[in-house]
Amino acid sequence: MTRLLLIGAPGAGKGTQAERLAETFSIPAISTGDIFRHNVKNETELGKQAKAFMDRGEYVPDSLTNALVRDRLSQADAANGFLLDGYPRTADQVAELDDILGSMDTGLDAVVLLTADTDEVVRRLLNRALEQGRADDTEEVIRRRLEVYEEQTAPLISVYADRGLVVMIDGLGEVTEVTGRILEGLAARGIETL
Repeated sequence: MTRLLLIGAPGAGKGTQAERLAETFSIPAISTGDIFRHNVKNETELGKQAKAFMDRGEYVPDSLTNALVRDRLSQADAANGFLLDGYPRTADQVAELDDILGSMDTGLDAVVLLTADTDEVVRRLLNRALEQGRADDTEEVIRRRLEVYEEQTAPLISVYADRGLVVMIDGLGEVTEVTGRILEGLAARGIETL
């Protein structure tokens, strides 16, 4: 059983690494964005509530996000572990995740923090915006998103660092190289692949 949390700035490679780690450890990669989309698409009760906020262009409130994550972590495929990506984002969500895991009589094994040089991340995101035709992803907007990430995520990193869970990994380089660094960092904590 491996229970991981993946944290990193936009453009640090979280999505790519989440897929690779989930496959390596045979656990589901769980992102709040995917949870929202799944519940909205399947018109679950929680999905209908989330859609109402999303349709108004508002953030889905913590209470609803927490309920969706609690529901997702209770599903059978997460019983033998999981990788969370995009949750928790706030101190209140950290407390809720602690409560969810506590009710399951478990906890996180590690928090993988992908670090990346800001200018390199901006370059990556500008290239991605160009490739995907996202005209609104300007350098100014991207830099603001990175500032918001720092403001909101730094306190979470401190909480998990105080618990001795953070494994800091340089997120720059070839994808396979970064995956190798993550696996080495986890192995050093006694978290091995099968």
